[in-house]
Amino acid sequence: MKSDEKRSHRLNYLLKYYLQNPQETDLYLRAKQMGVTDSTAKDYIRTVIIQAKKIYSN
Repeated sequence: MKSDEKRSHRLNYLLKYYLQNPQETDLYLRAKQMGVTDSTAKDYIRTVIIQAKKIYSN
């Protein structure tokens, strides 16, 4: 699996998780469980929150 595919799958999973449980700390812990660095986990959080806001605004 290519790295961009892996990132996409992870972000989709985290987005579904965040939509069910909108807590940033829980989202961060879930991202860290995937074995990513702190900076990557924070990037995932920012991306997921932006996506969730787009979903809520529609």
